Amino acid sequence: MPTRVKICGITTWDDARLSVDLGASALGFNFYPPSPRAIAPADAWKIIRRLPPFVEAVGVFVNWPPVAVEALARALRLTAVQLHGAETPEEVAELARTRRVIKAVQVKSGFRVASLAKFGVADGFLLDGFAHGLHGGTGRTVDWKLARAANRYGKIILAGGLTPENVAEAIRVAAPYAVDVASGVEARPGRKDPGKLRALFAAVE
Repeated sequence: MPTRVKICGITTWDDARLSVDLGASALGFNFYPPSPRAIAPADAWKIIRRLPPFVEAVGVFVNWPPVAVEALARALRLTAVQLHGAETPEEVAELARTRRVIKAVQVKSGFRVASLAKFGVADGFLLDGFAHGLHGGTGRTVDWKLARAANRYGKIILAGGLTPENVAEAIRVAAPYAVDVASGVEARPGRKDPGKLRALFAAVE
């Protein structure tokens, strides 16, 4: 089965349309204001309402109360929510009753794949590189062999420092359900580079 591709940090319709045309299964919309890839909910809706069927809109949240995540997810018709903060297993379970939930985990030294088990209700796990003070978009790679070992705990979405140059090797080693790319295909934070996008999808193929 081909590896799915999620392009994260979408802020414009042009970037969304090209990503979809090239074969993206999902687009990520970042609702974490300090991020250079953040988007206002009203602007996200202008893009999401134009997406074709079968392309998933994923909202990225950091430490929002579950009730607020659910309210925005319903308003924007998000397919799934991606939680990048210190959300508890209870909060993940609360959202999982009504939404598909992706729990993002920063893989730092001492990380144990068994720690994913406590979020067992999540639909998938996004493994991201660790950088102090950042919640995703770090541009740092994950130990791909560790990511492969994590597959037994659920669907693994591999993120962190993926580029057109290394994504094929990352998929070969980690065998993830999907890859998530943001900074690796950017011209600048929040804007994609069409050439890098095309090269990424060619490499995934």
